[in-house]
Amino acid sequence: MLVALLVLVPALFFVVGMVRDRRRLSNAIWLGITLVLSLLLLAEAGRDNPAVSLPLLVAFALAVLGLLLLPLALLANGVVMIQREGRSLGNLLSFLAGLALFGEMVYFAWGITQPNDWVRGIAIGLFLVSAYVAFLFVSLLLYSVLYGRTGRRSGFDGIVVLGAGLNGSRVPPLLASRLNRALHLYLRERSAGREPVIVVTGGRGADEEVSEALAMKRYLVEREVPETDIVLEDQAATTDENLRYSKELLVERGLTGQVVAVTNNYHVFRTAVLSRSHGLRMQVIGAPTAWYFVPSAFIREFVALLAQNPRVHALAGAVLMAGGLALTQIG
Repeated sequence: MLVALLVLVPALFFVVGMVRDRRRLSNAIWLGITLVLSLLLLAEAGRDNPAVSLPLLVAFALAVLGLLLLPLALLANGVVMIQREGRSLGNLLSFLAGLALFGEMVYFAWGITQPNDWVRGIAIGLFLVSAYVAFLFVSLLLYSVLYGRTGRRSGFDGIVVLGAGLNGSRVPPLLASRLNRALHLYLRERSAGREPVIVVTGGRGADEEVSEALAMKRYLVEREVPETDIVLEDQAATTDENLRYSKELLVERGLTGQVVAVTNNYHVFRTAVLSRSHGLRMQVIGAPTAWYFVPSAFIREFVALLAQNPRVHALAGAVLMAGGLALTQIG
């Protein structure tokens, strides 16, 4: 009964947060807490009920198996990323995450059996820190999916397409998916009798022949979007600048209604969080991404979201490590 009551508290915070602003980072945390407590409630209910306990045991076994196989999956994905996208820190993230997770598992399996309290304490502490990071990761992943599948889908005065890297002056597949999604929204708004503008945003990188915005404009014009309906923002170098500069251009044109930003699906929630931090009234919609690109890309997004509150997460990690060491002393 107590667990049932405890579930209602984070669930209520989650619902209120969703109603007030779907872009709140805390919504993901409340969702995660609600799901964890719900699983505990199911486990409690299944103690004397085989109809509940058996599916839970199967689900638990599958989760453990998935966790054991996860390092191998991340390593394999890292190899695919390097082969298809080249060697860069961003492309190596899934490979590095796989190595770190595998190393942590090996150390825990070895360390927990050692007689030295410090070795065992560090093993337990690292396990607790890993569990904390895993909780945040799964919570943000699930909420990102939820955010991407809910919310307004029409009635926009402005459509902001966030930039991505070019191949010289050509639009690569990743950026093309964003532009195609924006084009779909634009045509739907036009068919409904509205007159939206498309803001293409992104400056020129060191290895690019033209600005991202100009390449994106050419792409849309080739698909019969009138140049008068395209606004060029060619100064931004980050997602943060993409959003701020684009909003300023829309306000200059007197467009203060509903705005949607289009990016790739893995990037949707962080873009939404950034738009909220600047007080922008903005919906964010995702475009499809190649399957092999998603793990490294979402890990990058996850790290960027954690970096918004570094002191909080560092303190949590320190407390959990201290707790692991304290458990060995108590034992």
